[in-house]
Amino acid sequence: MLLEKVVLSKCHGVNFTVQLQIFVCEVTAIYNFLAIKDQPMTTSFATCDLCDAHKNDSPDLFRVLPPAFRDFGARRVFFGPVTTVKCFEDNSLVKAAVDSCGFIETPQGRIGKVLVVDGAGSLRRALLGGNLGAAAARNGWAGVVIDGCVRDVAELAPLDVGIRALASMPLPTEKQNQGLKDLPVQIQGVWVRPGDWLYADADGMVVSASCLG
Repeated sequence: MLLEKVVLSKCHGVNFTVQLQIFVCEVTAIYNFLAIKDQPMTTSFATCDLCDAHKNDSPDLFRVLPPAFRDFGARRVFFGPVTTVKCFEDNSLVKAAVDSCGFIETPQGRIGKVLVVDGAGSLRRALLGGNLGAAAARNGWAGVVIDGCVRDVAELAPLDVGIRALASMPLPTEKQNQGLKDLPVQIQGVWVRPGDWLYADADGMVVSASCLG
């Protein structure tokens, strides 16, 4: 199923380059889904082992996110195919994402997805709080990674979903229906694309262009 392209009001459209990037991401996501169709899926991994095995790979194939993120959810180890949102101090698209189905069905079973949010590293507003975190857990998301802030830390802590963000900030966003989804984003300077696979554990987070299971 092709990824839906959404451009909400006040985003002034999407130029040809972005449209091409989105198309490439759609094709990549389909390819990655087909690639895992007939291979066994493992839930046991260590990011250190993945780095040892793939440290010489091209950056197009394997990347490591900077150690700038804190854990806020109960699930400290998680992995899954990536869905992206790009927004700035407006979590309208984050809410839409976590309110939607957070997993895919494969012959090997159900796999939770990882929502990666490019919040431009803003520390002024929280892009996810207790209600949205609960929605992510309820709808089967494996994790949410936010280049920005969260709030309601005590409510997030027991939720069975991975939640990583830069910091906590009690101030909420204004919902103005601005943002983009399903396009390549930069998280702390590292490119993350829809259809990539993100792996997170106590040592950090890595991103692969394909499933490493």
